[in-house]
Amino acid sequence: MFYICRNVKLQKVTKYIYQYKNWTSFTWRESDINAIFGEVRYLQGRILGQMNTLGFATKEEATLRTLTLDVIESSAIEGEKLDYDQVRSSIARRLGINIAGLVPANRKVDGVVEMMLDATQNFQKPLTKKRLCGWHSALFPTGHSGMLRIEVARYRTGAMQIVSGAMGRERVHYEAVPGAKVKEEMDHFLKWFNDKNTIDPVLKSAIAHFWFIIIHPFDDGNGRIARAISDLMLARADGTSERFYSMSSQILVERKKYYETLQRVQHSSGDLTDWLSWFLHCLKKSLVATEQTLQKIMRKNEFWQKHENSELNERQRLVLNKLFDGLDGKLKSSKWAKIAKCSPDTALRDIKDLMDKQILRQEQAGGRSTNYELEDF
Repeated sequence: MFYICRNVKLQKVTKYIYQYKNWTSFTWRESDINAIFGEVRYLQGRILGQMNTLGFATKEEATLRTLTLDVIESSAIEGEKLDYDQVRSSIARRLGINIAGLVPANRKVDGVVEMMLDATQNFQKPLTKKRLCGWHSALFPTGHSGMLRIEVARYRTGAMQIVSGAMGRERVHYEAVPGAKVKEEMDHFLKWFNDKNTIDPVLKSAIAHFWFIIIHPFDDGNGRIARAISDLMLARADGTSERFYSMSSQILVERKKYYETLQRVQHSSGDLTDWLSWFLHCLKKSLVATEQTLQKIMRKNEFWQKHENSELNERQRLVLNKLFDGLDGKLKSSKWAKIAKCSPDTALRDIKDLMDKQILRQEQAGGRSTNYELEDF
């Protein structure tokens, strides 16, 4: 577990990337990333094409699901757990999406949601110091990170170290750009970010993520803001505020590799090949997972179009939607009764009715209990 510290004696380390002259003149070996870059761009186009064949409500549902996961899992990377229903409700309210079961969200959830939606819904707006400080303020509405009071909505002025280990046995993983140089470095970063240069926005998303992390301009929240910056640039790459894939979800899966790659490349003299390669492979995995989820969404959409006029009660609709969304474990009559909050006899009647309508069937595998699954359609 990493944490922020300002008073650990710096161990002798290899030179950091920002200590080289003209350190932001980044280079990379195109031959090493061309293939994966082409795959990513192809998958992005294919997914956007598939989504455009769906109706408005289905696209809205997919966007809500993706943004919810992005917020939750970007926070989870930092070890912070947010309530799924609160995040989903907060996003739905801000986007004007009509969903059942809205719940109140606390200030912290609303703040993270506010930052992510500003990044993805307003992706065409310039990234400015004022905007970044607004995001930081939204992340830390109380002016504290845990029990520690931090500088909020302003660049840090002190030293910054990322360390791990018990007190007295700390290991320094990184010492960021000195506080006195943060504004100068951030001015340079923001100018580059907002310039219409020739770098493809997918590559620019990866470079911006790394560059921002190296500067580490705030007392806390740098990782979440870096991922929001990446999402903003990926939205520019897609040309739409509709989000169908979550980079943060895949980073969470590869969190160990994420930190290992950052720590290794932070000591390079400006060659970002390893970082770009990891970022693009991570993005590809996110896109592949999205395509699989998209197939489920399209199958669910096709099913309900087919059964638009079928006589189904609310319990049956509830459990069928659970099956399409991915039910944990096998569907048994006892699980049906628990989900639908009904008696075992009512659950069996609901299941038999769906079997008569050729919507459900018994699983072929035998066993001590009977399991049910969706019929092919």
